[in-house]
Amino acid sequence: MAKRKNGGFLGIVKRERGDGDYAGDQHGGASGTVGSGLPDGFPGNFMFATGIECSYPMIRHGHLRRDQLKECGHYDHWKDDLRLVQELGLKVLRYGLPYYKIHRSPGEYEWDFADAVMNEMQRLNITPILDLLHFGVPSWIGDFQNPELPVHFAEYADAIATRYPWVRYYTPVNEIYVTAKMSAKEGLWNEQLKDDKAFVTALKHAVAASILATHAIAQRRPDCVIVQSESAEYMHEARAEQSPKVALENKQRLLSLDLLYAHQPDADVYQYMMDNGMTREEYEWFMAGEPPGYQIMGNDYYGRNEKILLPDGSISTGEDVMGWYLITKEYYERYKKPVMHTETNHFDPKEASNWLWKQWVNVLRMRKDGVPVLGFTWYSLIDQIDWDSALGKKRGHVNECGLFDLKRKIRPVGNAYRMLLEEFGQITIVPHGEVFEVTDRPARLKVEVLAMKYLVNGTVVHVVERDAGGGSINESRPALIFLHHFGGSSRAWREVTARLARDYICIVPDLRGFGESTSDDLSEADYMLEGYADDIAALIDQFGV
Repeated sequence: MAKRKNGGFLGIVKRERGDGDYAGDQHGGASGTVGSGLPDGFPGNFMFATGIECSYPMIRHGHLRRDQLKECGHYDHWKDDLRLVQELGLKVLRYGLPYYKIHRSPGEYEWDFADAVMNEMQRLNITPILDLLHFGVPSWIGDFQNPELPVHFAEYADAIATRYPWVRYYTPVNEIYVTAKMSAKEGLWNEQLKDDKAFVTALKHAVAASILATHAIAQRRPDCVIVQSESAEYMHEARAEQSPKVALENKQRLLSLDLLYAHQPDADVYQYMMDNGMTREEYEWFMAGEPPGYQIMGNDYYGRNEKILLPDGSISTGEDVMGWYLITKEYYERYKKPVMHTETNHFDPKEASNWLWKQWVNVLRMRKDGVPVLGFTWYSLIDQIDWDSALGKKRGHVNECGLFDLKRKIRPVGNAYRMLLEEFGQITIVPHGEVFEVTDRPARLKVEVLAMKYLVNGTVVHVVERDAGGGSINESRPALIFLHHFGGSSRAWREVTARLARDYICIVPDLRGFGESTSDDLSEADYMLEGYADDIAALIDQFGV
């Protein structure tokens, strides 16, 4: 046995190992790093990004194409713009190739500009989140009312993924809800229609285009990461009595993601779609499952995304009433997807730096709650043109919201972003989770699509076994089917059905999440019965009624 030395363990350690940093401790120990330093591109690190504004909708009833890449000088200064991204310390760039210029006709493409930019991006080691459709389509396709759009767009996505196999991150269709709303409900872009049927048509075509494009990309890149950017919006109502119209509009903002992620919408929203051109077959196609690839839910938030409807009918900006954190938290709880802050800016350059820090604190708060946040984006790198009129009026008005101005001179917010990067640039995606990295394996797990739940005599049944054969329950008992929006697994219904179980087979579909619908509304009750008649019939067969 070694001779015991006097003194505590710490004194012995100091005598033997010294009083200071110990060899190996720098690898995640007390002398390791805290995540400060400019981004290094490590696959487990948080993704800091900016973007090149690239919108290209048609206005003036098809007589004028807005092209922000042209109006903001990117076609002439693209090399400088990519250099600025690198010099700022960023590794990730949301970048949109001009779909309308590249896809000349079915099977015909013009690649010169795209090849030059993509080659330079690859040389600079910039990771693009490639935006394939940003508010507009080629003139030969027409607009978002064209039912051939999904097939043509999928062909384009396949051509892109084939030509640039090194690209992994994609946004197939940017802000699907905004695209449909501005084109077909507010009449500002593209088809410039203002009716509900046109809106639903544009919406389903854009979502279908995104889904088919994702399938095409996944065939070429089974490990593709799909960052679906969508506007995080909300309409507040400063009235004593809340109107059904505003309530419905606040649900409609979720429609694009509901269809994309196969999430059943509320009953009133379902009815709205069916009343305005969505067929039952189309709806079931959307609800069949989610698109392939690793799905990231991007939420774009500007202060002008929140609005307040005043008693006189006028609308006031509701900047930061809920903010990115609360709105995105609502989206996360609905869809259970890793999130990313995919767009933000401020039109007042004096307020922009403060807005940047406020948005970043929103991200930090979300991370603290344990929600996986992939990244953050200041949008855009360069000032924009005419976004104060949503591109509807061509006035050439400069929106001073970029990290750099149109002369490519850095703005104060650009310096603030550089400070943010130096402080947080090497933090991990998962707080305290350096061991977790973005895998390069192909996506393989089927994304969970929540099945309908039923309460049968006090027991929750998730999966209905078709043609299961007779059960052990007395076949002489009749079946009672209850439809109520607090049905399913609620405690009250458990107690009710348990008491009736001796004399009846009680079946209660869980309709929570389908709005405040009751069987008093005959049309909604018809919808619910139609939607779940097969399941209910199978349950009756299963339990031998």
